[in-house]
Amino acid sequence: MQLAHSDPASVTPATLPDQAAPDAHPDGLEARPADEEDLALQSGGLRLPVHVNARGISLGILATVACVFTLQWAQKFFVPLLLGILIAYTLNPVVLWLERLHVRRVVGATLVTAVIVALMAGTIYRLQDEFFNIVDELPTLTHKITKILTNNQGGQRSTIQQVQAAAAEIERAANNVGGDTRKAAPRRQAQLPPAAAGSNIRVMDWVLAGSVGLATFLSQATMVVFLVFFLLLAGDTFKRKLVKLTGPSLTRKKVTVHILDDINTSIQNYMFMLLVTNVLLALLMWGALRAIGLENAGAWAAFAGVAHLMPYFGPLLITAATGMVAFLQFESVRMVILVAGASLGIATLVGMVVATWMTGKIAKMNPAAVFVSLLFWGWLWGVWGLLLGVPVVMVLKVVAERVEGMEVVSELLGE
Repeated sequence: MQLAHSDPASVTPATLPDQAAPDAHPDGLEARPADEEDLALQSGGLRLPVHVNARGISLGILATVACVFTLQWAQKFFVPLLLGILIAYTLNPVVLWLERLHVRRVVGATLVTAVIVALMAGTIYRLQDEFFNIVDELPTLTHKITKILTNNQGGQRSTIQQVQAAAAEIERAANNVGGDTRKAAPRRQAQLPPAAAGSNIRVMDWVLAGSVGLATFLSQATMVVFLVFFLLLAGDTFKRKLVKLTGPSLTRKKVTVHILDDINTSIQNYMFMLLVTNVLLALLMWGALRAIGLENAGAWAAFAGVAHLMPYFGPLLITAATGMVAFLQFESVRMVILVAGASLGIATLVGMVVATWMTGKIAKMNPAAVFVSLLFWGWLWGVWGLLLGVPVVMVLKVVAERVEGMEVVSELLGE
């Protein structure tokens, strides 16, 4: 009996004598999903089929590496740009309020920018004496550190002497490994000049590096001020342009408007929270340090308010800095514990309780994802990355919630 010629596509697995249907049950009945799950469990557990698009993954990896390299290479451009955008978003409600009072936008933007610059200059002028006192005391502090580290107590060697002795012993052991080099260590030590055991730090190099860093900071701060002014002056011009660039579709325009409004609200609430919490922390630190008797309490309180802008890492830096200053001033372990404990307590109260609670209410982000993103931005941009990491992740989360294909990012960053 011959099989009738037919289209190969129409041949079903049941018509082939030597091939059983892949989904057929051994008894000839169609397998049920429960039977498939039972068989999978008996064979070692369920397996999730994953279809890998090698070309798409390769292109995605290359694009990610190129993007990260570009962000790191253009750090001096992106950092002032992001700072200016965040500050402009924060100050824009004040300019809008002035517009409701029939103040022209150019006048309102100029007035707001001038007031902010004047407040910053006034704060620096008010605290300049304390900052100058810290700079003037640097030689004394250096002498105290050297005295503490090199002081012999009870005929015992100091910490630096012990470290130098251990290093010399290791070098002597390394030189004595070969038979021909056993006499090299004494000969090499004899050739060293007496100044080799001293410090090789050149003070002028530190001064030059500090001057270059200060000049760079002032230039970037000037660019940020001008950028804030022009963004306040532009108003919602860029918002209208972005909505126009999305295309003629009304749905796309609505989604874009919602994204921009959500970004605006999130950034304004977050920056307002930072302003309130950091000012509160600086005032509490000033009161506590002044009550304890720490010198230049106002300058260290201002430093604490700025350092607290860095989530998680700021409180640790504040505690370490104030503890070291207390040790150099009082030379007492009890006072170090008191100052460091007060700093850590205030930073924990304001940062871990108030700021964390308000950030959770505003951003609604996963703390673990936020911490990992801070590690990434800190590695990428250093201190500036720690300052800008949370706002950048907030913007990314808002965009991911509204754009198709970015659901994975939104789910990972969400609560």
